[in-house]
Amino acid sequence: MTDKVIIYTSPGCPDCAAVKNWLKKNNIQYTEIDITANSNADEAYKKFGVRIAPITVIDDKFFYGTFKDQKPNLEKIFKKS
Repeated sequence: MTDKVIIYTSPGCPDCAAVKNWLKKNNIQYTEIDITANSNADEAYKKFGVRIAPITVIDDKFFYGTFKDQKPNLEKIFKKS
């Protein structure tokens, strides 16, 4: 199982909420970082090359885009359906 899940989110983002809900439903703990606060967008860009939310980071892998785009990767990593 993975050690660390981080989600870069923005307020009011429906795809961010969907990723968080999926993780909660599957009892997967995560740390949330608001991409609109402080210099978090710059940090995300330096690390991942994008400034959009949600960005889901799991150990050394990361995904961004809509929940629909991210869900297959989440299911594969956590072996959920």
